Amino acid sequence: MESGENLNEQNDQEVIENEGAEHMTLKVGVNISERRLDKYLAGRLSNFSRAILQKLIVEQAVTINGKFVKPSTKITPGDSIDIILPPPPVKEFIPEDIPLNIIYEDDDILVINKQANLIVHPARGYKKGTLINALAFHSKQLSKGSEEFRPGIVHRLDRNTTGCLVVAKNETAHWRVAKQFENRQTKKFYLAIVHGTPEPDADCINKPLAVHPIIRERFAVRPEIGKEAITFYENMEKFRGYTLLKINIKTGRTHQIRVHMSYIRHPIIGDEMYGGRFVYPWQLEDRQAQPEEPLINRPALHAWRLELTHPTTLKQMQFEAPVADDMRQILDELRKFRKLKD
Repeated sequence: MESGENLNEQNDQEVIENEGAEHMTLKVGVNISERRLDKYLAGRLSNFSRAILQKLIVEQAVTINGKFVKPSTKITPGDSIDIILPPPPVKEFIPEDIPLNIIYEDDDILVINKQANLIVHPARGYKKGTLINALAFHSKQLSKGSEEFRPGIVHRLDRNTTGCLVVAKNETAHWRVAKQFENRQTKKFYLAIVHGTPEPDADCINKPLAVHPIIRERFAVRPEIGKEAITFYENMEKFRGYTLLKINIKTGRTHQIRVHMSYIRHPIIGDEMYGGRFVYPWQLEDRQAQPEEPLINRPALHAWRLELTHPTTLKQMQFEAPVADDMRQILDELRKFRKLKD
């Protein structure tokens, strides 16, 4: 999910989270007719509450015969219902000795510089190797969390987004920090390397986001049904063909930064889902194309700085996470081979 995402702010969208989600197609039997869609699904899918299923329908994770519908839509025999189901909660997690890059820790909070290729919490297909497994090994003192079996998790970063992530170690810290995210009292800054150079040099992208109308694992700008999403960007360092951006988000929608940068036609390099391309050494050096590994094999997005109020001392705190080696390497290459002439 999108970097800096707040669990409380995102409960209505989290049910269609793509990590661990499952596609399912149901055929309506000949003896079923004139039944509400939400009631029918509640009867067929007993692991999910009717409320969650209604949210899935409203968020367009459910179609009947390829068309988006309402929870009250009446089904008829032969209808084909396509649904994207969220991963069921993992009811246990195994402590694992996964290295954590700890920026700050006290009795109330833990701030880490999350590495790439690390999912925040277990889901279908990912019961091991997650941040939750690492936290369970690192500390026996974690909050229960706002959701079952996600101890300490106040907000999330995408699997391949690196950088600052805060974890709560007790219940008071959890709700106080979560409230700051919910009320947009935290400040979240990111670094991203994008294709091209956005114009103007600094701007605000205020475009609502919702699930992509066709590609269900993606999100898109959708003014008709989307939720408010606000992203500020500033060009920090320009190169020939690429730009390093500083980004500040006021909301925490799923994939927000990635979608917004793609929307203004400056996708993040390495973000194939949203139009970004991999960058190879021969490209930056203007050499003939040859088989080489890309300089970075993930979206070049990093949660650089996080500012919040400490839940106990009430002091303003600022945390910064150094960029990962792969992102630093591509910046070094850009400065060496693609620096603009004065």
